[in-house]
Amino acid sequence: MVSIVAAHLFAQSPTPATPSSIAPSATGIPSKSPAVSSPSPAATPSAQELVDSLGRPDLQAVITLLKSNFTNPGAITETELNRATLEGLMVRLPRGVMLFPNKESARVEAPSSFYNEVLGGHIGYLRLGSLNSANLQALDRSLSNFAGKKVDALIIDLRSSEGTNDFAMAADFAKRFCPKGKTLFTLRKPAARQDRVFSSDRDPAFRGLIMVLADGDTSGAAEALAAALRFYDKALVIGQPTGGRAAEYSDLSLPGGKILRVAVAEMVSPDGRSLFPEGTKPDLPVEMAMADKRQIFQASGEKGMGPFVYEAGRPHLNEAALLAGTNPEIEAAEAAQQSRKRSGLPEKPPTHDPVLQRALDVVTSLEVYQKR
Repeated sequence: MVSIVAAHLFAQSPTPATPSSIAPSATGIPSKSPAVSSPSPAATPSAQELVDSLGRPDLQAVITLLKSNFTNPGAITETELNRATLEGLMVRLPRGVMLFPNKESARVEAPSSFYNEVLGGHIGYLRLGSLNSANLQALDRSLSNFAGKKVDALIIDLRSSEGTNDFAMAADFAKRFCPKGKTLFTLRKPAARQDRVFSSDRDPAFRGLIMVLADGDTSGAAEALAAALRFYDKALVIGQPTGGRAAEYSDLSLPGGKILRVAVAEMVSPDGRSLFPEGTKPDLPVEMAMADKRQIFQASGEKGMGPFVYEAGRPHLNEAALLAGTNPEIEAAEAAQQSRKRSGLPEKPPTHDPVLQRALDVVTSLEVYQKR
């Protein structure tokens, strides 16, 4: 495993306190003037902070006072109070409580397909798509092909793995990369002795450097997969925080036909940290518009991912540039922008995948570090 040298940050020594100003007293003997400090304005609490500060007696008093004092008593009915309660819970627990008009609208989105490519001659790019049996078989074929091409680094893209709630299937994906006999993740329910533990029962099919790409579309069991790869394979997670829906949900039918979706169990990472509702945070945050990402994914079927990270005729980051402390990509981009300005062309650059580009840069940097 590659060792990464971290820079030490030293705290600056505190600045000596400035002496109090000296002023003459009525007797002519100098004396210290008392320090005059202006009170700092108190921050105005938000509405949620005020509500959170109310205890049970205050909350009960609020309802009683509203019922007896509000100008329209008919608006403070039990039905309205119940509606306000549900609406408040959906706002406060946006990933834990959801309401759908009917069963059709509550269905999981259509599955996304698997995609693979070799970038830079030795870096395998795997966009897993939906975590289902068809994509698992495609993953196995790709890993077998990569072995013959001497692929020594993988970029696992989970940015199209949304709405995945088959935890057993997600565990099968994780087994291809995580060590045998280890806990991959746990599905924890509130009641005692109902935890469901998912472990690996096979040797991994790949043992090299791994990068994981994630964003808000990475949801459900895919979030647990990202956490397991980071814990066991020291994979760097690059992109944006995951969707925060790493939970098991139950769809409960209401008498009127609507569907109440409730999180009934949470996913827990191998280090014991709950992934719900915060999700998995990236090690290297990189911004990218969702619309640009989806456009690239759709076009990659014909063009591949190369055109969205490597531009023809344009130099890109390499070992020589890293050692020289330069970045030919930035220099070329600035030159291209100036050229477009002189030509009167729009300044908007072509669609680019900065998340995948950052992962490729990290792999290149680690290769240089290994060789030094």
